[in-house]
Amino acid sequence: MSKSVYQHQGFVAFVSARLMAVLATQMQSVVVAWQVYDLTRDPMALALVGLAQFIPMLLLVLPAGDWIDRFNRKWVLGGSWLVGCACSLMLWWLAGHGESGINGIYAVLMVYGCSRAFSAPAMQSLLPQVVEREQLPAAIAANSMLMRGAAIGGPLVGGFLYAYGGGSATFIVCALCFGLASSLLTRVPLLDPEGVKAAMRLARQATSSMVERVREGMRFIWRHPVVLGSISLDLFAVLLGGVIALLPIYAQEVLHVNASGLGILRSSMAVGEVLCGLYLSTHPFNKNIGRNLFIAVTVFGIANLVFAFSHLFLLSCAALFVAGAADMVSVYIRSSMVQLSTPDSMRGRVNSVNSLFISSSNELGEFRAGSSAAAFGVIPAAVMGGVCTLLVVGLWSKWFPSLRHANRFADVEYKSKDAA
Repeated sequence: MSKSVYQHQGFVAFVSARLMAVLATQMQSVVVAWQVYDLTRDPMALALVGLAQFIPMLLLVLPAGDWIDRFNRKWVLGGSWLVGCACSLMLWWLAGHGESGINGIYAVLMVYGCSRAFSAPAMQSLLPQVVEREQLPAAIAANSMLMRGAAIGGPLVGGFLYAYGGGSATFIVCALCFGLASSLLTRVPLLDPEGVKAAMRLARQATSSMVERVREGMRFIWRHPVVLGSISLDLFAVLLGGVIALLPIYAQEVLHVNASGLGILRSSMAVGEVLCGLYLSTHPFNKNIGRNLFIAVTVFGIANLVFAFSHLFLLSCAALFVAGAADMVSVYIRSSMVQLSTPDSMRGRVNSVNSLFISSSNELGEFRAGSSAAAFGVIPAAVMGGVCTLLVVGLWSKWFPSLRHANRFADVEYKSKDAA
């Protein structure tokens, strides 16, 4: 029997480094938003906070994938976290400038958005070089679960630090976390360091242009229905069916609860994700993966429909809990499929597209939910989202039969002849 992924020294070092970085990211995001709004009292200023980070990510994430395939992923990831550390220090310096430092904050956030364009696909591409292929699904589940926990705890810690120490103290803690993450990453051993170096040398010797190499990655995704189907299924299911953006309206107008109730609603989905991720990391499954992926997304859509119609607080919490657990099963299968179906030489480019899809589904999904609620009302908007998710499942099941019929992860694992 293979040892638990939690006993894998390289994985523990990797996930510890990423945990520090995610905590810093979450703390910084909540404090920057609070500080900017506190200084301006302008909701549009908060929109600019998100836009300043999203636009550089959108423009750079595909070229970043090419860099990740050509250079040492540990150094690319560590470098992006060091840039994050520098940005935290700049935000610490700007915190003392009051409203006059707002434009400087936006500029720093743009630089930070550039670093995130590299860090997200680099993290995804590095993990298969850290753990054995048979341990990869369990490692993905454990990694997703721990990161979701950090995403819950980070804002809480950031809010506490801001309340008792102000923005300056929080940004110093963020800088320390980014620096510690970069330091811990140097302790992560690779499975085949010499092979990795040889692959990077070969990639840098390629005579094709960056545009051609990015197109090569796009062509690979298009020609491999398991990869295209799995990442596009997640994109449209979350884009069309997500209800997170509607929770403040539901809390006040449908469920009639206060801010504490809203916090419980948001936590319900996260708790479902964390508990399901913990289970999958210790009890990974490797059978009927394609069918289970479609079942998980179907359950996600049904749970969101139950939430849409519910006027009972406890039922709404239960529906969000089930939606979170189903989403974690989807992440477990989808991420494992994408990683195993992609050659290591192309993981940076494929994962950059995957990161772009994930970012787009989250950002545009919130816009879709909010605009639908404004046009049709909050309950019709949530119902439409759940129905659209189920329609996506039906269409993707018809359009991607090889994804639906995949039985074991070995069935979708990349083999050299697949490149033909």
